[in-house]
Amino acid sequence: MLALFSREEFGLNQLLGSLSGTRGWLDFALAVGILLGTYFLAGKLLAKLPDDDGKTYLLRHIWRRTCWPLLMLLAGAAALVAWYGLLGATAVWLRLLVMAARWMLLIRVVLAVFHSAIPANRFSSRMESSLAAALWGAFLLWASGIDDIIIAWLRGLQFSAGSARLSLYTVLTGLLWVGVMVVGAMWLSRYIDTRLKGSKRLDPNLQIMLSKLARTILLILSVLIALPLVGIDLTVLSVFGGAFGVGLGFGLQKIASNYVSGFIILGDRSVRPGDRLTVNNFTGYVTQITARFVVLRSAGGQEALIPNETFITSAVINESYTGKSLWQSLDVQVAYHTDLAQALQILQEAAAAQDRVKTDPPPKAYLIDFADNGINLRLGFWVRDPENGFLGLNSAILLTVWQRFNEEGIEFPFPQREVRILNQELSPDAAALLKAGYRAQGDTASDEVAGSSAEPPR
Repeated sequence: MLALFSREEFGLNQLLGSLSGTRGWLDFALAVGILLGTYFLAGKLLAKLPDDDGKTYLLRHIWRRTCWPLLMLLAGAAALVAWYGLLGATAVWLRLLVMAARWMLLIRVVLAVFHSAIPANRFSSRMESSLAAALWGAFLLWASGIDDIIIAWLRGLQFSAGSARLSLYTVLTGLLWVGVMVVGAMWLSRYIDTRLKGSKRLDPNLQIMLSKLARTILLILSVLIALPLVGIDLTVLSVFGGAFGVGLGFGLQKIASNYVSGFIILGDRSVRPGDRLTVNNFTGYVTQITARFVVLRSAGGQEALIPNETFITSAVINESYTGKSLWQSLDVQVAYHTDLAQALQILQEAAAAQDRVKTDPPPKAYLIDFADNGINLRLGFWVRDPENGFLGLNSAILLTVWQRFNEEGIEFPFPQREVRILNQELSPDAAALLKAGYRAQGDTASDEVAGSSAEPPR
């Protein structure tokens, strides 16, 4: 059984030469039959699995991806053992099928873990396809034996890093192990993040802070564990420590500041998911807190990415810091002959009738001004869920007020102007002065016309 999983080199001449006899064609037909039979059997088994309902279950996802290659591997290994037992001859196509099934099983497990480790975005599918192509390319090199030539060439390319002597093969192997450990750390950090967010006993800020802290520690440990596995001494990294420190002090100081500021605002709980903030004249709700910035989403759908450092060095208005409810007010104007006590009562009842308005403290209406055209009233109330917006709520309250005012005969005033025409006779002195003024204006106009028609001096 162990020999079934050892590497064997398959060349084109060997595969085509096996088809020169009846056994070769039987071997080929059996391999194709196992390939197709296990494919349809895997489809039947996977059709009975329940849907994920939008959630990602790693084990179920791995089973969906590996069901076919696993069945193909088991069926191919059983057929190969039976072939050796009955005919006592080699089966080239069955051995190739077993080797391909084993490699496909490995690739799909790696891709499933990689898929669950990286965040879903427009580049994740492309990265997954690139990784699959790279793994299949590595399989072809491994099956053909070309990988030994490439490894020997890479080991021959050596260079010095401080007092250590490294080869290109060691560096590439180290990078490969670092990538594997980082992917594993990312998957584990996402699992921890999912478990923390599912806990109802932890504060949301504490959940985010523990998740980011776990991810940072796991990523650092993955690098520190992966490098010694390939024989790279960690003291070699001290050569790059000085340069990295200088770069961190100059080029990466803003990134480091935002990263540290993110932990500070999570620790002191000054900014939490769902808070309503006003930063640089932009008002929105906190939808996400990342290592570098905080995402604010306005009621209109615009999103602002505010650096974490801004919340430490600038003034930020947090309308949800001590409580979620927000105070809102509406202004209404009524005519001067209105019963003000009745109008104020109608305003309070219209607001209290809405489910989104808090009853403790209850809505209050006030008289605020005696204006030119009417009396200004103001209705104030507390909104339970400001994240759902205010336009619909204000419209419902004003519509109720309009209906109640019409029922009670309360008028909404409109601008009015009173014009008085005074028809009084002028006294003799005033009439003489008025006529003299008209005569003076006429003389001035005649002089201007005469002056414009005169010939200009030479």
